[in-house]
Amino acid sequence: MNIVLLGAPGAGKGTQAAKLVEEFDIAHISTGDILRASVKAGTPLGLEAKSFMDKGELVPDSVVIGLVKERLQEKDTEKGFILDGFPRTSTQAVALSSELAALGRDIDAAVAVNVDFEVIVGRLTSRRLCKDCGYIGSKADTSCPQCTGEMYQRDDDNETTVRNRLEVYEQSTAPLIEYYRGCNLLIEVDGDRPVDEVFLDIKRKICK
Repeated sequence: MNIVLLGAPGAGKGTQAAKLVEEFDIAHISTGDILRASVKAGTPLGLEAKSFMDKGELVPDSVVIGLVKERLQEKDTEKGFILDGFPRTSTQAVALSSELAALGRDIDAAVAVNVDFEVIVGRLTSRRLCKDCGYIGSKADTSCPQCTGEMYQRDDDNETTVRNRLEVYEQSTAPLIEYYRGCNLLIEVDGDRPVDEVFLDIKRKICK
């Protein structure tokens, strides 16, 4: 089972990815994690990525695609994978398809978790994280329910920044959604429901 997971920041992709990984015993491939790991390991592509990141610039498609290609050749992806955070554009999607074809693989489904942007703004601006264990809660949590640690709000969870992130997402991802729709791979689910209900809907649709 090879899945591309799509959704705006705050739509709940990470939560659903974790549940899918557990359910199907497949690899979770996050481009953010790959970039950080490659930079830390000092790989050639990691060093190239760092040169752009240090200047506050976007890492070029060619570097990101190269990193993803390397990750897809690791043994834990043989049973399947979930791509979270990649591709972000239709150009990247075409490149991904080409690289997978060279590996004798393909994408089984592109799952889009759809949530109204106003709901997401409410979710993210009320989100709080634990400084000690990383627990994700809400502004109702005066201390962490798991470890009693201090809860804080991320700098980029203010309303202006959240709305800017959503606007960028919409501009870059709309063509990507249409790309996968044109490939007959797109599965859309309503993400504005309880987590388990969303998961069961995804599972039902990808297992048809």
